[in-house]
Amino acid sequence: MAGHFEALPAGGAAVALDEVEIAILRSLAVQLLELIGPGDEPAAQDDPLAALFAEGPSEPPADPALARLFPDAYASDESDELRAKSSEFRRFTETDLRSRKRADALAVVHGLDALTPKGDGGAVLKLTAEDSQHWLGALNDLRLTIGTRLEVTDEDESGELYRLPDDDPRKPMVMAYLWLGVLQETLVETLMP
Repeated sequence: MAGHFEALPAGGAAVALDEVEIAILRSLAVQLLELIGPGDEPAAQDDPLAALFAEGPSEPPADPALARLFPDAYASDESDELRAKSSEFRRFTETDLRSRKRADALAVVHGLDALTPKGDGGAVLKLTAEDSQHWLGALNDLRLTIGTRLEVTDEDESGELYRLPDDDPRKPMVMAYLWLGVLQETLVETLMP
C-alpha cells in the first residue's frame, strides 16, 4: 500500500502516507484552494434557487493554470459567434465548477487533517467511495495546475522535463507531478469494477 492506493473490501480506497507526503499533499491542496478562490457558499445556503441561477464570469481567466482548470467551451480562435457561446457557457457553469473543485480540494485537506499518525508520523488514509471521487477530482486538478506551471505538453515525448538535474528549481515540482500521477492512476484502478 505504500505509495499507491489499494481497494478496500467494502469499497473505497486506502493509501499509506508518511509525514512528509501528508504535508506535501495538504500544502498542494491548500494552494489549489487559494488559486481557485473563495466561493459564494453563504449566499447559496440562504437562497438555493438564487444560487442555481447565479451568473459567473464571462471571460476566461488570465492565469494559465486557472484557464486550464476552467477552459473555454469552444476554441478561442473561432468565430465571434463561438466566442459569444463560449462566454455564455462560462457565465452559467464556472461558478458551479469552481464550487465543485473547492469541495474536492477541501475533502483532501479534511481527510488529511483527520488522520491519526502512527509512531513514525505517517498514517493510513482510508477513503469511502464518495471521498475517493473527491480525491480523484482534486488529484486531477493538482496535476493540471502543476503541469501548466511546468509547461508540460502532449508533445513532450523526449521526457526532457523528467530528466532534470537535481539543482534545477523545477525538479521538486516535477517530482510532485509524477507522484500525483501515481496516486491518481492507482486511485482510478481501485474504482474500476
